Amino acid sequence: MIEHHIPISIDISLNRKNQGGSETIRRLGFGVNITMNQHKTIELEEGWDFMQRGITKLKRILEGLPESQFSSEEYMMLYTTIYNMCTQKPPHDYSQQLYEKYKEAFEEYINSTVLPSLREKHDEFMLRELVKRWANHKVLVRWLSRFFHYLDRYFIARRSLPALNEVGLACFRDLVYEELKDKVRDAVIALIDQEREGEQIDRALLKNVLDIFVEIGMGQMIYYENDFEDDMLKDSAAYYSRKASNWIVEDSCPDYMLKKVQNELLVVYSTQLLDKEHSGCRVLLRDDKVEDLSRMYRLFHKIPKGLEPVANIFKQHVTAEGTALVQQAEDAASNKAENALGSQEQVFVRKVIELHDKYMAYVNDCFANHTLFHKALKEAFEVFCNKNVSGFSSAELLASFCDNILKKGGSEKLSDEAIEDTLDKVVKLLAYISDKDLYRRILQLSRRLLFDKSANDDHERIILSKLKQQCGGQFTSKMEGMVTDLTLARENQTHFEEYLENNSNANPGIDLTVTVLTTGFWPTYKSSDLSLPAEMVKCVEVFKEFYQTKTKHRKLTWMYSLGTCNINGKFEPKTIELMVGTYQAAALLLFNASDRLSYSEIKTQLNLADDDLVRLLQSLSCAKYKILNKEPHSKTVSPNDYFEFNPKFTDRMRRIRIPLPPVDERKKVVEDVDKDRRYAIDASIVRIMKSRKVLGHQQLVMECVEQLSRMFKPDFKAIKKRIEDLITRDYLERDKENPNLFRYLA
Repeated sequence: MIEHHIPISIDISLNRKNQGGSETIRRLGFGVNITMNQHKTIELEEGWDFMQRGITKLKRILEGLPESQFSSEEYMMLYTTIYNMCTQKPPHDYSQQLYEKYKEAFEEYINSTVLPSLREKHDEFMLRELVKRWANHKVLVRWLSRFFHYLDRYFIARRSLPALNEVGLACFRDLVYEELKDKVRDAVIALIDQEREGEQIDRALLKNVLDIFVEIGMGQMIYYENDFEDDMLKDSAAYYSRKASNWIVEDSCPDYMLKKVQNELLVVYSTQLLDKEHSGCRVLLRDDKVEDLSRMYRLFHKIPKGLEPVANIFKQHVTAEGTALVQQAEDAASNKAENALGSQEQVFVRKVIELHDKYMAYVNDCFANHTLFHKALKEAFEVFCNKNVSGFSSAELLASFCDNILKKGGSEKLSDEAIEDTLDKVVKLLAYISDKDLYRRILQLSRRLLFDKSANDDHERIILSKLKQQCGGQFTSKMEGMVTDLTLARENQTHFEEYLENNSNANPGIDLTVTVLTTGFWPTYKSSDLSLPAEMVKCVEVFKEFYQTKTKHRKLTWMYSLGTCNINGKFEPKTIELMVGTYQAAALLLFNASDRLSYSEIKTQLNLADDDLVRLLQSLSCAKYKILNKEPHSKTVSPNDYFEFNPKFTDRMRRIRIPLPPVDERKKVVEDVDKDRRYAIDASIVRIMKSRKVLGHQQLVMECVEQLSRMFKPDFKAIKKRIEDLITRDYLERDKENPNLFRYLA
């Protein structure tokens, strides 16, 4: 069977010139504009002869005979011929005649070609021929319906006649199906009996034939039920009745009764029982019929492979419910600002947790903790847990949800037990997510620890413990290092304060707290050569001297972008304590020595990049708290601006926090994750090749995917790119005779 694919979704506008002038025909639902000039009437015989040639060509293609494919021009001419013959003025409007000839074309082909080929074959060979002829017939119907499309849109619609597709399929049903249905049914039942006796049969063929019984009803099951199912059930009863005479002799009474009941009541009707419209497995799941589901499990558990269809329905049901939650969250988030994780996403994660709790209980209680149902639940959750919601991945949503629970002032007001239970459930969901490394990156543990936003250190340790148990020690090693760093940093601060007390010359002049971190554990932070004010320079020097008393083998790199300062702003109304970042503090302290500074003067004195300078000046002069006055007045900062201290500033609070404008950290996180993945793929490839020495491309890719799948799902193209990079860096080489074979270079 050959099917040709011609692009038919094109818009056509036809211009027809008649004696009375030019008439524009309405646009049909089809992408190119084609103008046809028609000067003469097409008679029925002439037009049909032309159509016959096209139909004959199509039949030859279906029969596998030598024939060229349809060109778009041929298709358009056939379509246009029908169109013209249907739009000519009476008595030359041949719509009715063409509708009849459409049906005759099928009848002629079936009687001359299809039926003879089927009548000469029997049993399984006849079934194979029937499947082939039915598939070809559907292709023929589809193509002829395209040629005669104008009839469907106007002539048939106006007269409420059966559609072209329906007419074409009805011809096969009336001429082929009605003649052969009894033979087909008997041949199918014979195959089923053969399988019952332990013989191997072609199940795909069986399915394709049964599909014909269904499809021939055009949406109704009446043909399947009347012409096949009733007889199949009677034959099944008769078959097992015959087998019973052997079982009653060979088996004990209880064994016989068990077999008889299982086969007569379950095996024969298993599909029908599971799919019953008002009481089948899907309905029991939908209506939470826990006891009925437990009973269904106990019964189908006794049938060989009886649980597989039940588990499959369970998987489909859970997938559908989870996908519906994703859609609900999408709809709710569509009205919100972009690039913002809000309460609706928190609600989504909570609902996914509840869904998992519900169906995990089903697996444990209704389905006796069976591995088939654990597998079904896992595969269902993997489907929708890896979908994006409002542009955010599930890894981001879970990380944000955890951050909301663990940080100070989070919206989740839960007891310690409830927090631990919730974290446990989130970590279980993480098992279904492919981008675990992205979750780790954006868990925001570093921000909570650095800026003292963590509500409870114990909760931080709990989630790390659960993540380590779920994902392995490698997954949590950096995060555990962060927690250890903060503990050591607190001890270090105590030692620093003791050092200051014991060394009268070492006086920073202001209260100073320094947090020393280990580079490898923390995200990469932006560093700069900020020119600190004199007060801050002295603090840095004092701490350096202290640190050198502890170790001379470590280098301190100061991350001023992470620092915070509390400074007193002496305004005319009152003094207000300002909580600002180090960059902001450095800028404000410049105004102790100058009344008015230009943008370029501030930039020169601070030695900051433009993007950092614009952000800090924006926060101090254009945002909520206008500590500086800016000229000219505007909501944005430009290099031509001038700044002055605002002595009249006041606020009802004695202490205010002045935040910097937010930056898109998400982009940086994604870039960092991509970089980490490149390193991970490189390491995996080298590790594999070092142990194997020589390996084929396909096997290397598969082993690499297997190694990395616990953290993320590597892209095949990315692996190929990393292999090429390692070749250029002389870690690997291609075999000279086989380019798909790689060798490790020590």
